[in-house]
Amino acid sequence: MAEIGQDIDKAKAFLERGELVGIPTETVYGLAGNALNPDAVSKIFTVKNRPVFDPLIIHTSSIERVLEFVIEIPVKLKILGEKFWPGPLTLLLHKKNLVPDLVTSGMDRVAVRIPDHSLSRELLDILDFPLAAPSANPFGYISPTKASHVNDQLGDKIPFILDGGSCEVGLESTIVGIENNEVVVYRLGGLDVKDIEAVVGKVKVMTHSSSNPKTPGMLKSHYAPTKPFIIGNLESLIIEYQLKGIAFAVLSFRDVFRTVPTGQQVQLSLSGNLNEAAKNLFASMRALDTMDVSVILSELLPEQGLGRAINDRLRRAAVD
Repeated sequence: MAEIGQDIDKAKAFLERGELVGIPTETVYGLAGNALNPDAVSKIFTVKNRPVFDPLIIHTSSIERVLEFVIEIPVKLKILGEKFWPGPLTLLLHKKNLVPDLVTSGMDRVAVRIPDHSLSRELLDILDFPLAAPSANPFGYISPTKASHVNDQLGDKIPFILDGGSCEVGLESTIVGIENNEVVVYRLGGLDVKDIEAVVGKVKVMTHSSSNPKTPGMLKSHYAPTKPFIIGNLESLIIEYQLKGIAFAVLSFRDVFRTVPTGQQVQLSLSGNLNEAAKNLFASMRALDTMDVSVILSELLPEQGLGRAINDRLRRAAVD
């Protein structure tokens, strides 16, 4: 298994040798490699078993450093970067030639963000290159929010995991670009669309999933547990599966179900807080997936705030 620790210099040494390292961010843990080294980027796809047509997000430590590998930052997107970086915002920008086509799956725009985690920002500050860092999990599975999650899934394939504790946001970044001078949200995430609109005005939300994505994290089936994941009215689903005699676990927003054993149900937020629900989502899905049950039953959350992004992940987890 991988070594887990907080030695930034050790992480730096592995990355400079072209190795991969697990790194913490405020959203989820990333599987990081030198974004400008095609061999390191290729290792990311191999270790995750990720299809090469699914582009990666690259991470750096400042807007000034972003300009080293993108042609420009359009005014509206720069305003967003200045407001929300570091944080769960990814900008889709036209890349310079030094960014390998493998990073962008051959497209001319690259997804970039500045993570809001002290350890990873310290690491990025001392590196001479940005890091390509998709979520540190096997492709399509639940994203990791703790170092132990990374080790459980990829620890035999990478040498080191930088341990930054539990992720504060727990949901991937919101991906934003610009088309015809209109700000476009391509993926809902840890930054609420309303917060974006408060800065740049009304935006277009284009979050349809695809089998040939133009941005990271847009495949139809994603973030999924190994067990069948079914969304619907939980009261009805519970009765249905009890009558069928099929063992199940329950993932609810806030409700506790008296007819379901306590150890077979998880509430994302007993207080109904959407931010807390987002933080708990992936760890809760992971815990339910380890239970001795045949199926996981769940429900959609209110379509407001981060509830929209959570529902996006739930729907894709439920795709056959």
